[in-house]
Amino acid sequence: MYYRILVPIDLADVELAKPAIASALMMAREANGVVRLVNVLPVTPVTLAEYVPADFEAQQRATAEEAIAIVAKETGLPSERISTIVRQGNIDREILEEAKAMHADLIVMSSHRTGMRTYFLGSNAGHVVRYAGCSVLVIRQPPPDEVSS
Repeated sequence: MYYRILVPIDLADVELAKPAIASALMMAREANGVVRLVNVLPVTPVTLAEYVPADFEAQQRATAEEAIAIVAKETGLPSERISTIVRQGNIDREILEEAKAMHADLIVMSSHRTGMRTYFLGSNAGHVVRYAGCSVLVIRQPPPDEVSS
C-alpha cells in the first residue's frame, strides 16, 4: 500500500493532471494515506530578469499557491490528508527532492504521449522514473483519436 503520495501538477495544464490526481486519491483513500500536490516554477532566466518586475517571482509564487490550493480543495480529500507545495527550479529535480523530503512511497504523474523529441531527449516523467527513490506511476494520455471514441 502507498501511504505518502506525491502528485506533480503543471498549473498551466491542470486537465492533464486530473487522471493522475484521481489515481492518487483512489490509492490514498484505500490506504488512509496522504497526498501532496507539487508545482514547480521555472527560474527566471538572467537574460529576462531586467525586463520583468522586481517582484515577478514572488507574484508567480503567490499565483501558483492560490491555484494549487484550489486544485487541492476540489479533490474533496480532508485538509489533514492533502497538502500543497510550490517549488522553484528544474522540474524533475524539484519533484525528486520533494519526494525525498516527504518520504514519498509513490509519485503519480501524468505524461504527454511520447514523440520523437521526448524519445531522444527524455521528458520530466522519464527523468523522475529513472531517478526516483520510490515507485512511480505514469498516467499516459490517450491519443486524440481514442478520446472521441
